[in-house]
Amino acid sequence: MHVVFYVLLATCLTRYVQRHAAEPRAPWVIGLAAVLAALYAAGTALTRRTPPVPSDAGTRPSASRLIRLGAVVATWTVLVLCAPSFAWVAVPLFYTALRALPRGAAYVLVTFLTLLVVFAQLALAPRFSLDLVIGPSAVAALATAVFEHTRRQAARQRALIDDLLGTRRELAATERREGVLAERQRLSMEIHDTLAQGLSSQQMLLQAALRTWETDPAKARTHVRTATSVTEHNLAEARRFVHDLAPADLARGGGLDAALRTLAARESGSTLTVRVHIDGGGRTSPLPDRAQSALLRIAQGALANVREHSGATATALTLTRLDDQVVLDVADNGHGFDAAAVTGEPPGERGHGIRAMRARMQQLGGTLAIESAPGEGAVLTAVVPVAPPTGETPR
Repeated sequence: MHVVFYVLLATCLTRYVQRHAAEPRAPWVIGLAAVLAALYAAGTALTRRTPPVPSDAGTRPSASRLIRLGAVVATWTVLVLCAPSFAWVAVPLFYTALRALPRGAAYVLVTFLTLLVVFAQLALAPRFSLDLVIGPSAVAALATAVFEHTRRQAARQRALIDDLLGTRRELAATERREGVLAERQRLSMEIHDTLAQGLSSQQMLLQAALRTWETDPAKARTHVRTATSVTEHNLAEARRFVHDLAPADLARGGGLDAALRTLAARESGSTLTVRVHIDGGGRTSPLPDRAQSALLRIAQGALANVREHSGATATALTLTRLDDQVVLDVADNGHGFDAAAVTGEPPGERGHGIRAMRARMQQLGGTLAIESAPGEGAVLTAVVPVAPPTGETPR
């Protein structure tokens, strides 16, 4: 429609210049045509930044939209009164009115535009002809019908998309709940069949040892040795549970450094680049498993937030090892946010990601800090205190 508007305007202006260039009002008509083109171009730029007005009568268009449309219609009206041949520029204006105004107001404006076109056509004709009345009216009716049909189709598609998105969210939530319940059931059966059974055996063996401690010390010692063996087996099972529940990237070996590089390679793609920088500092001893697991989980959660919410194209993971603490920084170049609102969020507000990260840090005695501002990216810093290497004291 924007292209059609400029083509019609240029065609009408060319026709007018060819036939009426010598008339005194020709400069005014040419100037009005230029003003109309400029106003329409400005309105087009505004329309791209604002959505169309819904068809319900209760929705009011913005003041800027009304001013823009009023200026375009007023300029075109004066132009048609000066040069009736510009009347057919009204066809694109039909769609502009239908898009910018609620249904009732749009119909009124389309009727006014149609009447002005009929008047202009009759002014150009040497005598009255019914075709000059029916033709513009039929074009206006057809344009309105096509637009309303398209708007209804778009509304149905939006409703369908909303339903599909809602269904997908519900399905994902159901699958997560089912997965959690299935994992809980699996763990409960595993614990019952291994640790619980082992603890029950230990209890019976130790009770038997107590009963025979005075009367048959040798048998009591045998019961204690058997209980010790069962304890060793249960300890091995407990360690296996811990290993199975640890992050898969850590379970592959290589420690936290390799896990962070694997995570960065997996998260990097066409829209986001993730870099990793490891600063060993003065610390050479390995980190505790709990600290490694917590820092990796925080890095995963931070990258998920960056990918979903920040609009960033580059992210840097920096792991710094000091004598008494380990620092993980996750920095992005996204659009940023109000860090104070996130830092001070009360329980139950916003998502669970930041609260889960803080909970992990609190369990380890560490801290979590977020620095960001709108338009300036964000930096998340997790600090985990660790015991200094043997023979040294904390700084």
